[in-house]
Amino acid sequence: MAERVVGAPPSNSRLWARRVSRWGYYFSRYWILSFSVLIGLYVGLPFMAPVFMAMGLEFPARAIYTIYSFLCHQLPQRSYFLFGPQFTYSLADIQAAWQDTTSFGILRQFIGNPSMGWKVAWSDRMVSMYTSILIFSWIWYPLRRRLRGLSWQGLLILIIPMAVDGFTHMFSDFAGLGQGFRDSNAWLAALTNNSLPATFYAGDAWGSFNSIMRLVTGILFGAGVVWFGYPYLDEFFADIKLKIQEKFQRAGIRL
Repeated sequence: MAERVVGAPPSNSRLWARRVSRWGYYFSRYWILSFSVLIGLYVGLPFMAPVFMAMGLEFPARAIYTIYSFLCHQLPQRSYFLFGPQFTYSLADIQAAWQDTTSFGILRQFIGNPSMGWKVAWSDRMVSMYTSILIFSWIWYPLRRRLRGLSWQGLLILIIPMAVDGFTHMFSDFAGLGQGFRDSNAWLAALTNNSLPATFYAGDAWGSFNSIMRLVTGILFGAGVVWFGYPYLDEFFADIKLKIQEKFQRAGIRL
């Protein structure tokens, strides 16, 4: 049996293990940066779909639309548009430009056109949810030592509004797109004695009650996720960083 030579250089497997440990150390030390890059890519790609369409790069654009179609309904009347005269369009606008239908599956296929602009690859609710997670993580990180973590009760308070808004939209859509109680919001008009413009009550266009609720509840959701979950992530990665430091110190190796 071959004897291990004292002072011999470490084997390839040990060098690889040290390299992985160093990667783990730096990832743990700068985890917020790593998360920002990952979430930023996740948030940014849906906006690249209309950019690619505007540039005439249809293949990568449609690849993004297809991938994100598994994550979002992509209904155009509840999505933002870029490179067109309007930021959002009503169901009637979409039907006039695409097909006169209320079919969920057909409507979601509409990605836009040169005159209307091109649809972001996920809905306005998804944009507000995930963009707010990214933004609130940047706000939370420099304040993390002075900001107490959110309790689970506080988390519920911040995420329940989105659940209520989302489920009421879902139940409303059972009556047909454009025909449910969340499309007319007659109940809200009655409560407020029709004191606001008709465009506020009906539909999903920007400035309507529905669009505002999706924006606000998505932001509350993002704030809750960061405020509740990120302190645990910070503690988890701090513990990993400390263990790797101790491991290298015991081996007499500099990080």
